[in-house]
Amino acid sequence: MQDQLLDQIPSLDLADFRSGDPERKARFVQQLGEAYQNIGFVALKNHGLNDEQTKQLYADVQAFFKLPDAAKQRYEKPELAGQRGYISKGKEHAKGRNTGDLKEFYHVGQEVEGEDPIKSEYPDNIWPEELSTFKNTALTTYRTLESAGKDVLRAIALYLHLPENYFDDKVKNGNSILRPIHYFPIEDPDAVPADAVRAAEHGDINLITLLMGASADGLQVKRRDGKWIPITALPDQIVVNVGDMLQRLTNGVLKSTIHRVVNPAREKMNTSRYSIPFFMHPRSEMSLAALEHCVTPENPKKEADITAGEFLNERLIELGLKKK
Repeated sequence: MQDQLLDQIPSLDLADFRSGDPERKARFVQQLGEAYQNIGFVALKNHGLNDEQTKQLYADVQAFFKLPDAAKQRYEKPELAGQRGYISKGKEHAKGRNTGDLKEFYHVGQEVEGEDPIKSEYPDNIWPEELSTFKNTALTTYRTLESAGKDVLRAIALYLHLPENYFDDKVKNGNSILRPIHYFPIEDPDAVPADAVRAAEHGDINLITLLMGASADGLQVKRRDGKWIPITALPDQIVVNVGDMLQRLTNGVLKSTIHRVVNPAREKMNTSRYSIPFFMHPRSEMSLAALEHCVTPENPKKEADITAGEFLNERLIELGLKKK
């Protein structure tokens, strides 16, 4: 495959994969795989989320973040290393940085289905008492994006010449997180550190990320030549990108591309931006050891063997959410 430098991320239709038409399905698999080898991002339509779901969740999320800080902090549990509930302003920073990002967020995790011993690994979700609909809208969105993510992983498996269901048991009751984010208004830009940004450049930890449409521009990805390009998705699309776990599993064949959320123009720093990513994680015991056929003389093994749980733990420490 010829490497390309793209000026925008490719747009794909998940209905092609789900259609039952072998030709449409095969074309989707090929286009997805090529995009993930080139730039690590796609825009995806027919993902299952409808306008009503999206509007309701954004309404709940905005209502929560408008609460006074003292009310929000009732739902912050530092002992959970940011894995459930509220995470306050500036707590998280990108790997290799000390300055906190200009954001606050809320984490909704897996509600384990069936008898599964992995339930003991996950803390219970925390629900804000002030918002009676938040739990239902968040969990409905969680399941919809998880279902879309499973199909994207099935397409990835086929592209990698693995059985289509390769990831199914690895993500069943996986440690996935829905993260509503509020990039809060800055009334006085001079009062924050000079290097503070909404989200400093980073790669995602997980297998894949499914990002609902944001309320404002600002997301950019870094091409291999170092150029930053803006990510734009139509209202009916979500953005789906490769995370570090999948890059590690494929020995770099699929790219976890560095991305960031830049600050708006100074005169717009006093406005909010909302964004809701779904970070799709496997079960903690999944091995991220490089797939044998992704290791070749031209592409020697890059990383030591590690499990998903061990890798997540390492990264939570690096992000400042967990103490060593």
